[in-house]
This record gives sequence, C-alpha cells and structure tokens, in this order.
Amino acid sequence: MAVMEMREALNLALKEEMTRDEKVFILGEEVAEYNGAYKVTKGLLDHFGPKRVIDTPISESGFAGLAVGAAMRGLRPVVEFMSFNFSLVAMDQIISNASKMLYMSGGMYNIPIVFRGPNGAGPRVSSQHSHNMESVYAHFPGIHVMSPSCPADAKGMLKAAIRCNDPVVFLENELNYSMKDEVPEGDNIVPIGKGDIKRAGKDVTIIAWSRMMGLAKQAAEELNKNGVDAELLDPRSLKPLDMPLIAESVKKTGRVVVVEEGHFFSGLGAQIADSIYTNLFDYLDAPIVRVAQSENPMPYAANLEAATLPSVAKILQAVDQVSYRN
Repeated sequence: MAVMEMREALNLALKEEMTRDEKVFILGEEVAEYNGAYKVTKGLLDHFGPKRVIDTPISESGFAGLAVGAAMRGLRPVVEFMSFNFSLVAMDQIISNASKMLYMSGGMYNIPIVFRGPNGAGPRVSSQHSHNMESVYAHFPGIHVMSPSCPADAKGMLKAAIRCNDPVVFLENELNYSMKDEVPEGDNIVPIGKGDIKRAGKDVTIIAWSRMMGLAKQAAEELNKNGVDAELLDPRSLKPLDMPLIAESVKKTGRVVVVEEGHFFSGLGAQIADSIYTNLFDYLDAPIVRVAQSENPMPYAANLEAATLPSVAKILQAVDQVSYRN
C-alpha cells in the first residue's frame, strides 16, 4: 500500500474516476488554476483540461444549479465548495432540485452529482466558517451523506459517491487533509451504507466519524490503560446508516457513546441514538451518552474554541457515565 495524505487520496480518486468515465467533471471555486483551496484538485487541470476542471465565479447557487442541470443531461459533476459553510448559499439547488428531481420527474431524471468540500471547524475561523452540515443535509430524503475519517476511506468512499446515480453530500474535514496513512492500490470501493470497525472491543461502543474518530482513537488508548476495551465504530456513510453493523456492536458491548463535532440539539448523534433505542433497547446496559459541540456559535479565541468542541477528556467522561449507570 502507498502512504499518502487524505488530500492526495481524494485527488487520486478524482483522477481515477475522471479517467474511467469521461462524463465526470469538476467545478467550483479555485479548483483549476489554483489547484483547489486545499490542493485536492492539484494537477487535474493540466491532466484533463479546462473543459473538465472548471473554475467558477463566487456564486454557489449558480454553479450548483448548473451542475444539477448537467447531471440531468447525463453528466456526472463533482462540485467543490471551498468550505461547506458556503453550501448554505446553494441549499435551494441542493435540496429543492438535486434531492427532489428523481421523485418529481417520476423517475425520469437521475441526478448523479457529488457535492464535496471541507466540513466542520478549522482552527480559529470563528462562527460563520465552522458549521457542521451533516445533520442538515441528512434530514432531507434523496441525498446520501458520507464523511471519511482516514485516507483509505476517503479514496474508496469518494469513488463510490461519484459512481452513485443519486446526489451525494461528501463531507471532508480541513484538519484531516494532511493526515497520512496507507491507501490500498487499485479500484478499492467503499460502498455507500457500509460502516467499519476501526478497533474491536468488548466493553463499550464509541461511534464517531470524520475528525472525531481521531479523538476516539486517542480516548480508546487511554481507556485501555485502565482496562476498558473500547470498540470504535465509524459509520462512514451517515445516510444511510449501517444499522446491521451498529446492532452487532451494541449487542456485544451493551454500552454506547456517540461522538460528533456538530451541535448537540438535533445532531446526527440524536438520530443514531434513537435508532439504537428503537431497535436495540433490550441490549443496552446503560443509557446512551452523547458528546457534541456545545450550544453556542463557534468562538474565535483558541481557548473558547477548545471548550466548545468535543475532546478526548469529554469522551473519557462519557465512557465513565455509561460504565456506572447500571
């Protein structure tokens, strides 16, 4: 396996899929001449040319709508938002058009489109650039939502998203772009709707995704020192969820902590907890505990930002709670 950064894994997925299928093209802010704000599209303009790697104006609603129209005509657009916070400007196109078109056209128009870019809080980018968008988009039928936590998954999941005939919101994290890890060579695909056990354990299931999986791994190492064997489950696909995998883990451990970077109220962790309570209540030995961002806009100051976001300490505290609620 090659060792590469997550940004390189995403770049390789794009290059391979654009080579495999000439209908795939990329558009967005600074994806061409500048090689992408986070260099995910580096070198693709030189390789595929300006008809398939297209710089757009700063008009998210405009180029998102253009991409929806292109998908209706049989192309497979990959739309990069420089920040997924900016997708808020394009929500009418994503939700009212992309996610609804197959239904409203009576099955006439598939919308094979990927909306991708960095999601969540970067270091000290303050309130308007720190939104976590997974629960927003997962709320609406017709959209798949995916969020990788490592380079290997990033490549395999993006390839699956590009090949999907439905709209996919593909949420990366800017603090993960430089993460290095092994990436399998060849056409490795991570199917939509398939989670992964990142660490097997028997005492507690910690469900986390994207950057939060890194915190969960650190917490698991600390717990192991104290004799607590944590299982780490990465849903990878947030809609649809891999409930069979979640059920298998919950039945084994009987205790669950859900960690998400988004806000606590109406967060995706609430949906996961509800799905477990509804389908697996008899297997739980303690109430589910959630770790999430506190209920305030993201501060700019570093110390307040750290207090707002989930942390290893908060995860350890949550595991203590499920351990003693018998």
